Amino acid sequence: MTSKIEDYALIGDLQTCALVARDGSIDWMCVPRFDSPACFAALLGTPDHGRWKLAPAEPVRDVQRRYRDDTLILETTFETAGGRVRVVDFMPLRTDAIDLMRIVEGVEGRVPMRMDFSIRFDYGSIVPWVRAVDERGIRGIRAIAGPDTVFLRADVPLRGENFTTVAEFEVAAGERVAFDLTWTESHHPHPSREDPHAALIHLEQFWRDWSSRCTYDGKWREAVMRSLITLKALTYAPTGGIVAAATTSLPEQIGGVRNWDYRLCWLRDATFAIYALLGGGYTEEAIAWREWLVRAAAGLPEELQIMYSIRGERHLTELEIPWLPGYEGSAPVRVGNAAFKQYQLDVYGEVMDMLHLTRKLDLPPSDDAWRVQSALMRFLESGWKEPDEGIWEVRGPRRHFTHSKVMAWVAFDRAVSAVEKFALKGPVERWRAMRDEIRAEILEKGFRDDVNAFTQFYGSPNADASLLMLPALGFIAADDPRMIGTIAHIRAQLENHGLLHRYPTSETIDGLPPGEGTFLLCTFWLADTLALSGRYEEAEEIFERLLALRNDVGLLSEQYDPVALRQLGNFPQAFSHVGLINTAQNLRRQDGPSRHRQQ
Repeated sequence: MTSKIEDYALIGDLQTCALVARDGSIDWMCVPRFDSPACFAALLGTPDHGRWKLAPAEPVRDVQRRYRDDTLILETTFETAGGRVRVVDFMPLRTDAIDLMRIVEGVEGRVPMRMDFSIRFDYGSIVPWVRAVDERGIRGIRAIAGPDTVFLRADVPLRGENFTTVAEFEVAAGERVAFDLTWTESHHPHPSREDPHAALIHLEQFWRDWSSRCTYDGKWREAVMRSLITLKALTYAPTGGIVAAATTSLPEQIGGVRNWDYRLCWLRDATFAIYALLGGGYTEEAIAWREWLVRAAAGLPEELQIMYSIRGERHLTELEIPWLPGYEGSAPVRVGNAAFKQYQLDVYGEVMDMLHLTRKLDLPPSDDAWRVQSALMRFLESGWKEPDEGIWEVRGPRRHFTHSKVMAWVAFDRAVSAVEKFALKGPVERWRAMRDEIRAEILEKGFRDDVNAFTQFYGSPNADASLLMLPALGFIAADDPRMIGTIAHIRAQLENHGLLHRYPTSETIDGLPPGEGTFLLCTFWLADTLALSGRYEEAEEIFERLLALRNDVGLLSEQYDPVALRQLGNFPQAFSHVGLINTAQNLRRQDGPSRHRQQ
């Protein structure tokens, strides 16, 4: 049976990653990039779809996990009747090939161990040819099919068993046994062998150096640091793009169909991620993310997409993988994401806001940024009037979503500020008039007197948690009676055991069967908005409630089921960790991201 989502930990090399379960099984890994086909896909199926398990061969009494200080090096300690053994999992930063290394360390007594290695390419559909190798310093096996080759080297003998490679050995206190998986393209020569013990030392130093740059020194430093490391781990180093999550198709409801591919880069994440990175002191990563965005967004403004690949590709065709049964039977499994074709008005505001932010914070200027922004504004002068699919990417009819219109207002507001504060050239009088026109329409059509709240779309009585952002965007004060009423309306309709859903799901709104977990980022937004209105104690209580939902190594998925008490959705979710970082900053009662963004 597949492990619970919260039972996984993340390791990676800043170009791809792997998920390691508490039982020692690596159930998910895509090669050579985050968005490539998986070679271990048991997460969305069974062990027959690929996994690499390394664990005691006798019953386990206890399991303890941790990351080695502020690094991405995972340590899992198993206790059995025979003693204790530690498995150290890590991925060295990439050179000419991908390496995933596992070192078994005897801690106490003598523990029998077993390794089960099932490599399956193309999301578990291809069983490769496997043969033993003993050449050029490589002793182990080679698995090959199509474009993919994997070498597995080991300090102990390997043997084949029912299309699986296994090893059985014992580890006594003080002993170490190393395994090294290397992926390369099948037409390339054998990669050179790297010593796992030396690689571990080098990788630990890299992460210690990187973590030492963190400037956050508040009371939640451990949680903030782990979230920053997670964002770094989800960053594709060659381009600076940040994937929304490491996985595809982890369900928003067990057994449901809301299963999406999140191994892509969303434009709306940009401003939030920039604040999170800069708030932690990571200017280089923020600049790389901005440059990825400017490159991806270049082109005709009417063709701006809401998401792109980590390298900026635009065609993200959505396909179903029928041979995978899905996580706990949650089908279909999807790769690619059809929402890339949607019209989502808010992304124009997010791009304008993010680039405005980089000027406010004196980041080195981008020569192309204002050229891109000016083109977007020319389109938005007419485009803002159209209905769209909204921030939640509904697959129902287009509507005039209130949050989308507010983000159009943000775009014009930031364009006006760019001219007034930074002496950039543009038709500021026209933009100022349009900004005022949009605001007037939102106040007339987006606010309903009968529920005393801004609502999901024009004419709707429904709440939408995205409207919690209105104060941080500078559209309305957090203590304005209309905003106070909106907060109350959102909590009345969407709160579930102290956590928020995004909106009331129904087929008439989003074209899908109803039902999903609470959305963690929305609850972080609630804490932010309460803090802006001066309700710090209440905001901090909500924040602590969210922190308690992290798993044992500090990771969060997209959603949470407050009844079944388990994480849901893709994992780990960048947006959830961005929310954690920004809310921790907002609760310092200083100039946090929410106050800074509204100015």
